[in-house]
Amino acid sequence: MNPSRRTGRRIEHWDPENEHLWATRGRRVARRNLALSIASEHIGFSVWSMWSVLVLFMSPRIGLPFTPDEKFLLVVTPTLVGAALRIPYSHAVLRFGGRNWTVFATAVLLVPACAATHFVQRPGTPLWVFLLIAALGGVGGGNFASSMTNITAFYPQRLQGWALGLNAGGGNLGVAVVQLLGLLVIAVAGDTHPSYVAACYLPLIVAVSLLCALGMDNLAPVRAEKGARRAALRSAHTWWISLLYVGTFGSFIGYGFAFGLVLQTQFGASPLQAASYTFLGPLLGSLSRPFGGRLADRWGGARVTAWTFAGMAAGTGGLLLASRAGSYGLFVAAFTVLFVLTGIGNGSTYKMIPAVFAEQAGREVTGGRDAGEAFARARQRSGAVIGIAGAVGALGGVAVNLAFRAAYGSEGGSGTPAFLGFLCFYVVCGAVVRAVYLRPAPDGGDPLDPSRARRRGVSRV
Repeated sequence: MNPSRRTGRRIEHWDPENEHLWATRGRRVARRNLALSIASEHIGFSVWSMWSVLVLFMSPRIGLPFTPDEKFLLVVTPTLVGAALRIPYSHAVLRFGGRNWTVFATAVLLVPACAATHFVQRPGTPLWVFLLIAALGGVGGGNFASSMTNITAFYPQRLQGWALGLNAGGGNLGVAVVQLLGLLVIAVAGDTHPSYVAACYLPLIVAVSLLCALGMDNLAPVRAEKGARRAALRSAHTWWISLLYVGTFGSFIGYGFAFGLVLQTQFGASPLQAASYTFLGPLLGSLSRPFGGRLADRWGGARVTAWTFAGMAAGTGGLLLASRAGSYGLFVAAFTVLFVLTGIGNGSTYKMIPAVFAEQAGREVTGGRDAGEAFARARQRSGAVIGIAGAVGALGGVAVNLAFRAAYGSEGGSGTPAFLGFLCFYVVCGAVVRAVYLRPAPDGGDPLDPSRARRRGVSRV
């Protein structure tokens, strides 16, 4: 039987661990689906984070005199909705197929993009209308979970860190690109035309939807195992990894959404000044994510994640020093370093998900269980955990923005209380990695070390 027989846009049999299949045809199919998945996720992130740019335009000059407190609320709303949608989105891939769901998830972005284009330049529009449109924009945040769940199934374990890093990094770039677009609009047309930002995405959404419909595949073997989500919810690893992802991705998306507002509120930056820097951190953080996955493929996800949290704690200390000194340059530099580290941590933390369950499958095989059954179940549970961790991690972005809203909510407010809270949380996350995932194995080795996995015959973790 052909191990990769296709019926229409549906592949009936798929085994990326089959080296002959991977070398002759599998790699090409996986790369095509990865490229289109990145395009879809990129657009999703752009629409999801669009309000981090649109709020920079909102001022009495265009008849939208919202306070900083109300602007932070507009930034929080899509973050919360996107987090809530990640679990159902990850399940939807297993229910409807990766191609089918990606086409729908991309096309539905037309709704919030059209609404933003129509209303964002109408003077006197009440806050509740913008909150509703921002909530609709949250659908873009769900794309991440469905995209990651889908791409995981296309790649062998030894390449998943790099593939997931590319997929997520390309999606994360949407945050930087929409902010760069906002800077371009302000520089060319001035700071009174926010509708131009939203309008630019309308043809892109249509084009990417069509490309995904024509070029992606559904994988017949990828189905929701009965009880896989319940098993994932019962696993302590699900919640430990989710906590770590709150620290990495929650920081990335929370800082990405709030950075411009923080510069405006703390340093009195103009829309042009804020937009000139807001794209840089998300850009570097997105580009560093695949390298976090690559480092995790080489050194192990837990080890890379532990060092990342140490660096993030140090970077947050830099923010505290910059705030106390009132140094705009040091503040931007420290934030940029934090963005890079969150990107590396995003890649390494997500690599830990298939790694942990592959290690468990390896122990089951050693105990006499059928290898095919053990690793198939590991893949199912990894897919479930990807959705759960993605949702919980995105809630970290909500927490970051709520912390900023509370810190800057009063007259003359300072970000120092928020930064102190972030610093303490990074220390806790680093301690969790060391206590749970870097404890020596009974033979004295690292339980998730890649060379250890190879010795046991388990794919690289």
